Amino acid sequence: MDIHQKIESLREELRQHNYNYYILDNASISDYEFDIKLKELQALEDAHPDFFDSNSPTQRVGGTITKNFNTVVHDFRMYSLDNSYSKEDLLDWETRIKKMVDGNVQYTCELKYDGASMNLTYQNGKLVRAVTRGDGVQGDDVTANVKTINTVPLHLKGDYPERFDIRGEIILPIEGFLKMNVERVANDEEPYRNPRNTASGSLKLQDSSEAAKRPLECLLYSLKGNNLNVTTQFEGLEKARSWGFKVPQEAKLVNSIDEVLEYVEYWDKHRHNLPYEIDGVVIKVNNLFQQDELGFTAKAPRWAMAYKFKAEQVSTRLNEITYQVGRTGAITPVANLEAVQLAGTTVKRASLHNADQISKLDIREGDEVFVEKGGEIIPKIISVDLSKRPVDSIPTEYISNCPECETELIRLEGEAKHYCPNYNGCPPQVIGRIQHYISRKAMDIEGLGGETVALLVNEGLIHNYSDLYELTIGQVIPLERMAEKSAENLVNGIESSKKIPFERVLFALGIRYVGETVAKKLAKHYKSIDALIFATSFDLITVDEIGERIAESVVEFFSSDKNKQIIERLKAFGLQLEISADKLANQTNKLKGKTFVVSGVFETLSRTELKKLIEDNGGKVSTSISSKTSYLIAGDKMGPSKRAKAEDLNISILSEYSFMSLLK
Repeated sequence: MDIHQKIESLREELRQHNYNYYILDNASISDYEFDIKLKELQALEDAHPDFFDSNSPTQRVGGTITKNFNTVVHDFRMYSLDNSYSKEDLLDWETRIKKMVDGNVQYTCELKYDGASMNLTYQNGKLVRAVTRGDGVQGDDVTANVKTINTVPLHLKGDYPERFDIRGEIILPIEGFLKMNVERVANDEEPYRNPRNTASGSLKLQDSSEAAKRPLECLLYSLKGNNLNVTTQFEGLEKARSWGFKVPQEAKLVNSIDEVLEYVEYWDKHRHNLPYEIDGVVIKVNNLFQQDELGFTAKAPRWAMAYKFKAEQVSTRLNEITYQVGRTGAITPVANLEAVQLAGTTVKRASLHNADQISKLDIREGDEVFVEKGGEIIPKIISVDLSKRPVDSIPTEYISNCPECETELIRLEGEAKHYCPNYNGCPPQVIGRIQHYISRKAMDIEGLGGETVALLVNEGLIHNYSDLYELTIGQVIPLERMAEKSAENLVNGIESSKKIPFERVLFALGIRYVGETVAKKLAKHYKSIDALIFATSFDLITVDEIGERIAESVVEFFSSDKNKQIIERLKAFGLQLEISADKLANQTNKLKGKTFVVSGVFETLSRTELKKLIEDNGGKVSTSISSKTSYLIAGDKMGPSKRAKAEDLNISILSEYSFMSLLK
């Protein structure tokens, strides 16, 4: 056997031992024997660097130094999940599903692991990339650290696809977490707060050899890619397990929502017997074709739901109520609390939402209050312990003036919040708008963060987001923690933002109620900022899904001379304030006023491509058939009830070829 064969043989043997130990929980050799073989392989690789393999078992010990984690765009967006907290929520979800898909619906129930979401990409059976969830569209490349996790296979086995993504959760088992804290306390170090945050922080360690010391695990739950050769979620889990991934055995295929509820109830009682933390259960429609039929909202899949277990509650003292000003001028009252441990974190503050909430609960400074984490994320006060209220307690009187600029607050009819109307003179509003403008989903300006924005405003270098485009390296270098290279990156990042497409620029402007989805609809309808500026409320309301509140907000924004001056400056700096000619060339109004439902499997186009064609030509895509539906585009395997309903309502049924003819 030559040296290369010897190295490959050792690698394969060690991979199998690693799989037996970490995935099957059935060690085939002792730790000592494993270490001896690993050292033998390391010595051979050191002596023969020509045979280096980045996915060798020796690479699990780490050693790579990563100073900056590169941002990577996901091949398939990582959506968040809608949450439910009751049996009624799940029953409502099932009712919506049954209206939208044909046939029986099975569900895959899985535990909701409390860790850091991760997307792994494999090419020809080898791990090529590990990327954090980030904002769902793009995340950070943490491949070097993830390679040190023994339950992440570096080489796959079996009939895996040529290229695919697999999603999972990086978690820190409770036993490992407790052991780490024992060591930290023994070394006079502050113990870690909870397993989830510790797992997440481990992924951003600059030295991967430090990440290798942490007993992290990766639990996988979802395949993404083309030509995966699976038809159901549960089959996907079984396939992933056969390829070498650690897929928890607790996942269960059920046939009804009643069985889903039984699963939820069981794990609500038994979750503390698990070796890792969970905060709920995830329920998914099992059939991937039905998932495709159900599709997505702007934020989450319609075919999945997270059931969150009841939040932990604690009581503590409310020391003071303060008020924050947001970028839109909205005032948020904040409860400053006596520090208390809640769901593994130290809580010192909680949102009080608005004046009505304070009045409803009669919350006062000095009260003993009950706090819980809403959805296990944001602390909130749910009630007051009136038996402990001080005798000299004074009812809370909501502020009447802005805490930052002293401007008298306003409260619009039908609004829950108070607002500071000093749009251009209130510092938190100015800073907040610019921070929104540079954010990842908006202009995504590399090299410029929220703290730097605040510095630029406070130093008088910028007063609104159009001022960013006049910044020079010389102006930026004197700022705190700003070196020449950082200043260059910031200015270059601002320059690059001029290429961001119109719909994202429109979102970045920070018009109240104009989120990502609304910005896309407005950009598509009006095609340029000039056309939008002259739109009346009546015009805007005629746009699909634009209501009166959004329309009034858009008109109000563009009625401001100051805002129009800023828009003119952005034009002069060369920003994309209209849809590009290339994009316009592929858009028509041929299908304007027509609503389509797309169902089934198609020969020449994917369902996504069909929907895009409809929208690019002015049509609207709906998920369910109604009297407002103009056409049903029917493919193979379409459910019989959809066809029957279309026929009952005299709705025209098109094949994909008929649809293409309609376009021509």
